[in-house]
Amino acid sequence: MRTVKEIAKSVMISLCIALMIFCAVGVFFEVRGGGTLDFENYSFTKMVIGCLAVGLGFGIPSIVYDRDQIPRPVQVIVHMGIGCLVYIVVAYLVGWFGSIKTPVHFLILSLCYIAVAFIIWVPFMLFYRREAVKMNEKLQVMKGKN
Repeated sequence: MRTVKEIAKSVMISLCIALMIFCAVGVFFEVRGGGTLDFENYSFTKMVIGCLAVGLGFGIPSIVYDRDQIPRPVQVIVHMGIGCLVYIVVAYLVGWFGSIKTPVHFLILSLCYIAVAFIIWVPFMLFYRREAVKMNEKLQVMKGKN
């Protein structure tokens, strides 16, 4: 079980990742828009708060990985399910979906956002899996010396 300090570190990392992605997307849209971004009625503030909510939505549920008795696929479903649900709700509320014409349009955009979430998640999963393999190898070497 992780300590409060480790959970806080995990949440801070997820907030930083969310803010970095937010900034990168903002730069993309500013360049695409010819150097302009139009914000009114506190839309930028809403987007920053939404970004922080998404960071928390993915960061806090990551504690599910501390429970060894829960199978890994269930852990992934819980973590990504909560994170993606928070993301979709926030995206709709702050206007990241744009103008939604039909339920099919909403579904397609939601699936795209979920795909992006998994594209971001996979490198982290691979990194931590590689770390676990390295630690296990070191433990085996240490066992052999005793």
